[in-house]
Amino acid sequence: MQQTVDTPAGDARLHWFRAAEPRAVLLLGHGAGGGVEARDLRALAAALPAGGVTVVLAEQPWRVAGRRLAPAPAALDASWPAQFAAAAEEGLPVYAGGRSAGARVACRTSAALGAAGVLALAFPLHPPGKPERARTGELLETGLPTLVLQGGADTFGTPPEFPALPATHRLVEVPHASHGFAVPKRAPLTQEAALDLIAGTVADWIPRPGG
Repeated sequence: MQQTVDTPAGDARLHWFRAAEPRAVLLLGHGAGGGVEARDLRALAAALPAGGVTVVLAEQPWRVAGRRLAPAPAALDASWPAQFAAAAEEGLPVYAGGRSAGARVACRTSAALGAAGVLALAFPLHPPGKPERARTGELLETGLPTLVLQGGADTFGTPPEFPALPATHRLVEVPHASHGFAVPKRAPLTQEAALDLIAGTVADWIPRPGG
């Protein structure tokens, strides 16, 4: 199911993948260089509903409008509350997240919106080749349970480059994976196994009732 949401930056489009008996909602934004067709987002949308997690892939207004370049972070943040509110209408805990730029938006806004936790997929710790321009503050200061899934070959920051994380945070490496979680054919981990690792880790991270 698709849902159009009016935001200050224009219409966003939410793609719903509903669980039959939902216990939580996972709202995910895409990156600055792609859309909701990203392999990790699609893998989560395919796998998590069977375990009771409704997945909502949020297509941002600039993509809906057909533009190729994402706006500035302030504009991205401004369009997110309306999308979160739409996901929260289910009356279930909402976990907010995204990949790359979408992860940054979730880190910056989730506490104020009342999210249950933050999922950061391929967090862009720094621009490629510029480790001095680290964005650690956004990640460290979410104030919420935060799961980071990072490719072992991510040019935007590999797991060893991350600082010590607070007790609320967990960092999980996807071995050999790129920023887009692509795995080389010669790697001992297959592409399917990498996506299964992502989906399984996220499914285990979202608490079950009474768990």
